[in-house]
Order: sequence, then C-alpha cells, then structure tokens
Amino acid sequence: MIVRGLEPEFPPAVLKQLSQIEGPATEQEPAIQDLRNLPWCSIDNDDSRDLDQLTVMRIHQEGDYYLLVAIADVDALIKKGTPIDEHAFINTRSVYTSARIFPMLPLKLSTNLSSLNPGEDRLAMVCEMQFSGAGLLKKSAMYRALVRNHAQLAYDATSDWLEGHGELSEAAKTVPHLDWQLKTQDALAQKLRVLRHESGSLEFDIFQPRANFINDAISEIKQQPHNRARQLIEEFMIATNGCTSRFLAKAGVYSMRRVVRSPERWLRIVKVALEHGYALPNEPDAKALEEFLAKQHQADPMRFPDLSLLIVKLMGSGEYIVEKPSNHPIGHFGLAVSDYMHSTAPNRRYPDIITMRLIKAVLADEAPPYSIAELKALALHCTLQEDAAKKVERQLRKSEAALLLRPRIGQYFNGIISGVNEKGTWIRIFDPPVEGRLLGDSQEYLVGQLLRVKLIFTHVGRGFIDFVPTHVA
Repeated sequence: MIVRGLEPEFPPAVLKQLSQIEGPATEQEPAIQDLRNLPWCSIDNDDSRDLDQLTVMRIHQEGDYYLLVAIADVDALIKKGTPIDEHAFINTRSVYTSARIFPMLPLKLSTNLSSLNPGEDRLAMVCEMQFSGAGLLKKSAMYRALVRNHAQLAYDATSDWLEGHGELSEAAKTVPHLDWQLKTQDALAQKLRVLRHESGSLEFDIFQPRANFINDAISEIKQQPHNRARQLIEEFMIATNGCTSRFLAKAGVYSMRRVVRSPERWLRIVKVALEHGYALPNEPDAKALEEFLAKQHQADPMRFPDLSLLIVKLMGSGEYIVEKPSNHPIGHFGLAVSDYMHSTAPNRRYPDIITMRLIKAVLADEAPPYSIAELKALALHCTLQEDAAKKVERQLRKSEAALLLRPRIGQYFNGIISGVNEKGTWIRIFDPPVEGRLLGDSQEYLVGQLLRVKLIFTHVGRGFIDFVPTHVA
C-alpha cells in the first residue's frame, strides 16, 4: 500500500479527532423526516460491518412500486477538511484484502457510529423512487431522514430463501411482513434487471475468488456466487445512483460522475466475437455485445469467466469525471445507463461522501461545497487511487492463492487455459479456483483449452504460482 501511495494506518491527527466523537450524529432539523418505524433492512456480505444502505417498500394499492433507499449520512459526522476527511481523501476507499481490511474511515465510525447498524437510530439520505408495475421509473425524490435498521441480512441466506432453497433468517422473522418486503423488492429488482439488459447492460461472470479462514489459516478459496440477493442490491444501487445524478443535474450543479466510455478497442472486441462465430457491428453497440455475451454464457459456461475478463479488459476501466448538467452525459457503457455516479457507499468510498455533500447543499439551498476546479482534481485523484487500491487487492489475492497451494507442490490439477500473451501462458485450475502461469514445453495453447497440470512452484510474497502441463484433460 505504501509503495502505491496509500496510507495503511491512521495518523495521530485522525486518532485525536476520533477520540472527540462520542456518539452518532444527531440533528434537529424540521426537514429531517422520522422514518424509523418503516421496516428497513440491510443485505450485505455475512461479515460486513460497514453498512451503507437500507431498503424498504412503501405499501400502495395502485400497482406501482414505491422503493426507498437510505444511505448513511457520513458527512453528518465527518466534515470537509477535518483530519478524518483528509485521510479518507488520501486512500479514497477501503482496501479489502484477505490478510486485513484497511478501512477508509476508522472502525469506530464505519462499523459503528456512521454505519446503519441494526437497532440504532441513524441520520441518512433517502432516495424515494416510484416505479410502474413494469419497472419503469416514474419519479424520484431526495430528502434527509432518521432511520433504523430492523434486520441485518446476508446475501447468501437471503438468496437461498428467495429461490426456495432455505428458511427465512431469524433476523427477518422478527420483523412483521419482512417476507413480503423481500419478495416485493426481489420482484422489482428482477424487472429492473430485465429492462437494463434489454437496453444493452452487459452480464459478466468475472473470476472473483474469496478466501475463507479457520482461525488464522486459509482453509479454502471459493468463487463468489452472483446470486439473487446480490442482484437485488445491485439493481437498487444502480437506480439510486441514477436518481442522485439526475437530481444534481436538475439543480444545475456540477458533479463527479462515474463513467465507462464506449470502448476504444471495440474492433478488438469485434475480432474476439468473430473467433466465437458471432458478428458484431463495427461501431460500439452495448445491446449487440450483451446478446453475444448471453449466448456464450449459455453455450459455454465453463469458459465464460475467461471471456468475461477479456471483454472487461478491452472495454477499459471506469473513471471519475466532472460533468456539467447537460442533455448528453457520457454514461456507463457496461451498465447501459446514461446517468450514473457513486453515491450509495459513503463508509467505503470517498466519491460517495462528495456526492452526499453536494446533495445536502442543494437541499439546504446553499452554494456547492466544492468548486469546479476542486471537483476535477478530486475526480482524477479518486480514479488514480482506486486503481492503486485494486492493484493491492489483486496482489494479495495472488499471494493468498500461493499460500494455500504451497503445501500441494507436486500435485496434479485440471484446468483451462485462461490467457495467452507476450508475457506467457496462464491457466485457471478448477479446484481451488486459482490462476497461475504455465511453464514447460513450447507448445502453443489456445484460450479455452482444457489441460491437466502439475504444480511445481509457489512464491507467497510475490504471488507466483507455476504449473507444467502433463496432458490434455
């Protein structure tokens, strides 16, 4: 982290400010609505403690969906220019590694005083959205509120219940009608998902292994499933981010948006599709690309993660930019949305705190807290630091895989060629889901080719894993 310009530890000034914060933020403003009695719930990873958002549906009879998303009001505790804010600006996000989590904000805040923890009253920014029965957004509103999380739920258990494979969690059972809430939220989320894919939103199956531990030892590495509960939260966050960006645009405020531009290497993507027997148009077309990906996912799910990763690399990474209110936003090519920003995770991401401050200024009829020049500098800095943090996380994933496999040198594994470039040939083994370099003979292998390999070397510090081929699987 230090080499990449990130601060792994909190400096003394942060700790001094932290010692003076004794409780959650409280404000007595007439504009702050009291919504504590609504059956809010959070859905996140099993081990998440930095809870950024809650969801709830209002009950109405005319066939529309009324969705409310509450976002933790981190700015109410951490003001611009204070030591904690300045440290958060340096890293710009929490860094998640299997060895240790390096939170953007001190844990006293991110997992307690500014987290939307169950049974606690918290200030929040609420985005209220009205959708038609078909999932089309009719209108939205932003306002401040006091909320209370009535049930902390986990992705996997909630998804199992939604799909009929498990029981409703004990936390959910204690809240009246939360089963109706979850089923209704799921129904809306699936409609939103279908509409986005009809518009060309890209569906990837990215290789995302996660280490599990027994005490301090890595016990296994497993691929994280993109299940129904994750889809629910993903759809609601995309919808909320769209509403916040349009809210600021309507107010005539410059804002920091999250964009993925039309791919400059589109013709390379066209070539990849042709190698799979599919013809894409010569100009970037998200809907055509989504149709290609969907067919490949159905036809060859085993090789789809490697195709997904290749297309993601060719599309290029996302970036933060400053956009003035206009009718022609750059948008997010991969999500097939024209209005998008980061606003729903202020405990974990600095751009979301910036967005929160801009929204609060509009609601209070005050001048924006950032000049255009400040926003442009922040956008560039956040883009660079996000890239640095992702490189740290990738490096640690390589090291954890090398650590898990170190005792298994000399063993044999089945795998699939996942990449071939000027730096070498790469193979992804199936169990555990780990990628390493293929050494040995000079035979040219093709991406997608099945192979049985032998593990010959690991280097934990550098994250090296080396295999040699034995024979085609």
